[in-house]
Amino acid sequence: MSVLIRPVISEKATNSNEVLSQYSFYVNPKANKLQIKDAIEKAYGVTVTKVSTMISAPKVKSRYTKTGVQVGKTNKLKKAIIHVAEGQEIDLFS
Repeated sequence: MSVLIRPVISEKATNSNEVLSQYSFYVNPKANKLQIKDAIEKAYGVTVTKVSTMISAPKVKSRYTKTGVQVGKTNKLKKAIIHVAEGQEIDLFS
């Protein structure tokens, strides 16, 4: 099971990177906080002080076509916000 999927690159995420030294990642929805902490420490070689997680529900989308109404949904996502020890940083853009 791969724990880390990809880092979140957005204005809000990069602002919290610079100001608060918090990093956001999309992670596997079945992963817990201890697994996320271990994966970050192994992948980037930093000390993780705190892990916060949130799950976003799938969004239902429908569209009207010639054959009728087509209904689908997006995937469920889990996002983890990683707090790194003071003086350490993760270089996401290299």
